[in-house]
Amino acid sequence: MSSRPDLKVDDEVGFIRFYRSLPDNTNNETIRVFDRGDWYSAHGSNAEFIARTVYKTTAVLRNLGRSETGGLPSVTMSVTVFRNFLREALFRLNKRIEIWESGGTGKGQWKLGKQASPGNLQDVEEELGSVGGLALDATAPIILAVKISAKAEGRGVGVCFADASVRELGVSEFLDNDVYSNFESLVIQLGVKECLVQMDTGRKDVELGKIRTIADSCGIAISERPAADFGIKDIEQDLTRLLRDERSAGTLPQTELKLAMGSASSLIKYLGVMSDPTNFGQYQLYQHDLSQYMKLDSSALRALNLMPGPRDGSKSMSLFGLLNHCKTPVGSRLLAQWLKQPLMDIKEIEKRHTLVEAFVENTELRQTMQEEHLRSIPDLYRLAKRFQRKQANLEDVVRVYQVAIRLPGFVSSLDNVMDEQYQTPLETEYTAKLRQHSDSLAKLEEMVETTVDLDALENHEFIIKPEFDDSLRIIRKKLDKLRNDMDSEHRRVARDLDQEADKKLFLENHRVHGWCFRLTRTEAGCIRNKREYQECSTQKNGVYFTTSTMQSLRREHDQLSSNYNRTQTGLVHEVVAVAASYCPVLEQLAGVLAHLDVIVSFAHSSTHAPSSYVRPKMHPRGTGSTILKEARHPCMEMQDDISFITNDVSLVRDESSFLIITGPNMGGKSTYIRQIGVIALMAQTGCFVPCSEAELTIFDCILARVGASDSQLKGVSTFMAEMLETSNILKSATSESLIIVDELGRGTSTYDGFGLAWAISEHIVTEIRCFGLFATHFHELTALADRYPKSVKNLHVVAFIDGAEAKSEPTEDEKTKQQRQVTLLYRVEPGICDQSFGIHVAELVRFPEKVVNMARQKAEELEDFSSAEQPDKKEQQSALDGYSQEEVEEGSALLKAMLVKWKGEVEAPGKEGLTAAEKRQIMREIVNGDEKLRASKMFQGLKAL
Repeated sequence: MSSRPDLKVDDEVGFIRFYRSLPDNTNNETIRVFDRGDWYSAHGSNAEFIARTVYKTTAVLRNLGRSETGGLPSVTMSVTVFRNFLREALFRLNKRIEIWESGGTGKGQWKLGKQASPGNLQDVEEELGSVGGLALDATAPIILAVKISAKAEGRGVGVCFADASVRELGVSEFLDNDVYSNFESLVIQLGVKECLVQMDTGRKDVELGKIRTIADSCGIAISERPAADFGIKDIEQDLTRLLRDERSAGTLPQTELKLAMGSASSLIKYLGVMSDPTNFGQYQLYQHDLSQYMKLDSSALRALNLMPGPRDGSKSMSLFGLLNHCKTPVGSRLLAQWLKQPLMDIKEIEKRHTLVEAFVENTELRQTMQEEHLRSIPDLYRLAKRFQRKQANLEDVVRVYQVAIRLPGFVSSLDNVMDEQYQTPLETEYTAKLRQHSDSLAKLEEMVETTVDLDALENHEFIIKPEFDDSLRIIRKKLDKLRNDMDSEHRRVARDLDQEADKKLFLENHRVHGWCFRLTRTEAGCIRNKREYQECSTQKNGVYFTTSTMQSLRREHDQLSSNYNRTQTGLVHEVVAVAASYCPVLEQLAGVLAHLDVIVSFAHSSTHAPSSYVRPKMHPRGTGSTILKEARHPCMEMQDDISFITNDVSLVRDESSFLIITGPNMGGKSTYIRQIGVIALMAQTGCFVPCSEAELTIFDCILARVGASDSQLKGVSTFMAEMLETSNILKSATSESLIIVDELGRGTSTYDGFGLAWAISEHIVTEIRCFGLFATHFHELTALADRYPKSVKNLHVVAFIDGAEAKSEPTEDEKTKQQRQVTLLYRVEPGICDQSFGIHVAELVRFPEKVVNMARQKAEELEDFSSAEQPDKKEQQSALDGYSQEEVEEGSALLKAMLVKWKGEVEAPGKEGLTAAEKRQIMREIVNGDEKLRASKMFQGLKAL
């Protein structure tokens, strides 16, 4: 932070006046930054925000103008600090950025130079890329516009979306429920970073509020746009100019989707696509089918740890980090997309499984692809975009050439696969396509080899061959002579300093100092106190220095190189223009190589796990069961110092479709239920799964309720967050869904919580009838298994106390010995665990002994109190436990009818003075006269009490 630039502004008063004339921005949704050449500044509330975010202190703020007249708080940033902040603001904080540049038409004149938002990074790609570009590569920045129409018959949703780096527009239109669960799963499937919504016109629009809430829960930046932007008056005309399709846009089926077209209109205006003529005739329009992929809600995304979180220390803490062994940026982006878009088509899933199997079985092929071929592939989508935007240079042409000459290597490796069962899938998916693209690029290869000086690449020079032009040939001759003179000077200096050339003394073309010498830092003492040698700089890899002869040669070399570049400019333009015509081939090739990269990455993950993953057997939707042998959580087993305990899973229709898991705190209930969701998602993505055997049905969605997250910070209580998520589950789930619930009803009183947990579970079992997993501390919930024996099964996580399995209530003697002697086995078995061991967890984390003893004492008091209060109730309940629900309901109705009849008789006129014995006699007569009641099993059981 010591390198923070000084705040120097020429016309302070003029700048302050200009800044205060800008629209108000006190909420810091948009950060305005001013480019001042080799440093940046920010002012007002933006300066305070940057001070806290970047420098973690407001002490860095300086005032522009006189303080007594209310100076303007300001902060400065070096180029590196600004670029790091840019990444933080766009990728973590969901802010919009404006970069203002000096207008040049007068002192103090400024103009808006660049704009960026989480879904639109086009203007700042260079700044982002120069800091490493990792966040850029992780996921494509998708921006989406949404238009809704809420009517009595349902809520219509129309969206248009785009990745600004690829010239495609996607549209979708569908009906949704009142919690917009389809919209939520769509933005998750697409990995949306920014959402354009219609501006709220004063009255609070409830439907728009729901859309905003979903965007907020998914970490999506919201941009408000005027209602006029969503009009469809000009959309057909705009699309006709933008699309590659020769037909008028009005003839395309997608233009019938009026809500989606309104969204498209807004998105096209926001991205400024029509203002750049290079976009005309370049875009494609396609329709996204929501039902093609498994739906995920934002809770499931968090529960399954799909994408890396801001606090994830280890790469393997998220599923994306664990499976991402991709060697190309396009592969990494496709993997992120696949994880959010698990397939529903069994044929497509099995096709991916077969391809993964081919690389699992053939280790040599997998390693060759990763280490020799894929590693050298650049980001072809972004390369193609540079050509499309006319930003490409000769270096970009060479990069395309280097990809083209590697394609035969890919084809050759794939052709060498001898196993017949894999030959055809690999040929169809990769070999044939790569061969075709290689043939398409053959002319480009030929052109580059004819025109570009490939030998000069060794010196990182990208130039046209001198033979192409007489003036180029003359300059090249002079450059070659200069290079020989430099080599002579190199040898002379080596002799003078007694240093071995190219081992300790190097001749290098430094990016700042040009051609100069470098000595390792240990040998650098030999030039000290020698006036002939001038030091340039000291860096990690050594000391750079020069001589007067070398300086003269360098100046001449720079001048000649500049002349060479000027002379070859016209030829370079021609070569780049020809290469640009291959953009469609490059984009198609990028798709094939990304697919290959992800499949190879799946195979790598499957073979390098602590225990190899297996290929799952898939059942079509609505059929089959999910049975997993020795299942593991793929992320958990990769953590250091963890020996993962495997568990079997059996979700069988009409037998064990709803599993209730009880057991100690920290016993592994959460891990058990979440790993089933992770395994189902991996299987439908096309990956192998962490089991010894696996068969799975295809789920249409995974819905989860696993924790309140940071809802309290948004003014939503833990319990309210629980209820909202659960409501979403009940409205979204179908009979083909998988529901994961981890502890429900903890945010309210025990009785209310248990009542809700029971009612929700019963609704899932009887109404939705899908597969479900419910981890709970409400041990009473296990009675559901008696009521619905064909659907509900009880499981428990095993713990041992002093060598005895903790499944039944411990004796008083055992209770005194329990301190720090609970062993958690993380093994899941059939049956019930009626203890939570919360006090033992407190002991494990070293609670003060006084507190633990008091807790144990109070717990025992409550147990004694409840057992003393309700002995009769317990006896009655145990008496009723032996009957089916139908028998209990029938018996209760008969008893009620009998009591109503008896009451009518004893309270009849003229019977006011009946004794207790006479009243009992009337009841006996009624019972003896009611055959149905006497035949009731429940009545007979109650008589026996």
